[in-house]
Amino acid sequence: STMSAKTSSGAEEEASGMRNEALGEAKRRQVIRVAYVIAALDLTLLFMQMGVMPYLAKSLGLDSVGFGYLQTIFGVLQLVGGYIFGRFADQFGARAALILSCASGSIFFLLLSLSTSIPLLFLSRLPGVFMHVIPGAQKVITDVTTPSQRAGALGKLGLCFGVGIIAGSAMGGVLSTKFGIYVPTYVGLVGSLINTLIAMVWIPSQTKPKSDHHMTEHSDLFSIREILRLMKFPGVMEVFIVKVFAGLPIGLFMIMFSIISMDFFGLEAVESGYLMSYFGVLQMVVQGLVVEKLAHHCTEMTLLRLSVFVFAGVGLGMALMRTVWHYCIVAVPLVFAFSMLATITDSILTKAVPSSDTGAMLGICASVQPLTRTVGPTIGGVLYKQFGVSSFGYLQLMVNLGLFVYLLKSKIPLGEMKSQ
Repeated sequence: STMSAKTSSGAEEEASGMRNEALGEAKRRQVIRVAYVIAALDLTLLFMQMGVMPYLAKSLGLDSVGFGYLQTIFGVLQLVGGYIFGRFADQFGARAALILSCASGSIFFLLLSLSTSIPLLFLSRLPGVFMHVIPGAQKVITDVTTPSQRAGALGKLGLCFGVGIIAGSAMGGVLSTKFGIYVPTYVGLVGSLINTLIAMVWIPSQTKPKSDHHMTEHSDLFSIREILRLMKFPGVMEVFIVKVFAGLPIGLFMIMFSIISMDFFGLEAVESGYLMSYFGVLQMVVQGLVVEKLAHHCTEMTLLRLSVFVFAGVGLGMALMRTVWHYCIVAVPLVFAFSMLATITDSILTKAVPSSDTGAMLGICASVQPLTRTVGPTIGGVLYKQFGVSSFGYLQLMVNLGLFVYLLKSKIPLGEMKSQ
């Protein structure tokens, strides 16, 4: 298949030319907008649920260790599901994948609203296997944009994250305090059902141009051989290593954050909700204004090195921080590096593989976060208990200095493109 891979990546820009005719410019813009709406709504519901979760678990008598297990189970499910979901999207189209994802979300919230005991709470995590609205939306966008527009369009998904964090954290806090701990789960159920309808009605069944379909028809949904095949494309493995490890220590910190904000910063539920909202605002500003501007002016390799370098600095800042205000300052470069790294690596990696494999590649990319979430509570817990908060910072600093040197030394073969 290497021959067909060569020709297909050559044909990518022409195919993209065709895909504009296939859908028409206005229709294409509308489809992208709908993808943003679905993503924003989904993330709002997800962050709303995340904010309420620790309190719901506590009210059912689950301790912090048990809560760690709950997170880990969700992580494992997302990890297993991410790649399968990507293959599913490649084979059955982005619309089917989005519908599956939103429907799973509905089941998830339904089970959560019925969780009156700890076993039921654990059971409610099961639909997490197919809750991958973000990769679904990324897939829609990847299908309908040309490679040169891709980084910009994918970057704007970060705005949805911002909206989600702000609206979700606020709603979760208000609804659960005012009306009771289960109310956010009912809202989540209704929201997910609405999202499922939006996906059914407004996403066309055919987002890829016809010529892209031939390769993915006959292959099973989960095979290690397929993953290894994708990793063998030039530059993929190296960029993927950077993607996984650069944000890992901070990822560990973020997982422990609900605990840290209670213990280390001494915040109440409402205050930590505000802190999350502040993060959301930052993310919107960074994704909406900074990432896209920089993607115009610099090559992707430069931006990759830049984000790793900034990450190293963030590590130093985190090692030295003592109060929540210090953290608010560190958050600025932190969010910048996170957003930049995520957008640039996704963009580089989808361009590095043939267009018939973009779903699978996005699925693999999407499993980086659940991977952190799976090993996170365990490693994070140990780091925090044994070495305190500053250990996350020092780890971050060392890992990223290593990666920065690795990036300067290595000759990663990338089509050096500035995105238009």
